[in-house]
Amino acid sequence: MDRELTLEFVRVTESAAIATGRWLGRGNKEMADDAAVTAMRQVFDTCLPPG
Repeated sequence: MDRELTLEFVRVTESAAIATGRWLGRGNKEMADDAAVTAMRQVFDTCLPPG
């Protein structure tokens, strides 16, 4: 796999983990999941070419 693509996937995973971490211990799985998905989409939107 291309090194640059690999680093982008690391960025996506990292942003999801950070966003989810804010919800740890609050007992709201849906909000944690939503935060992770939103964070991943934001990073994908910035690193993938349009089209």
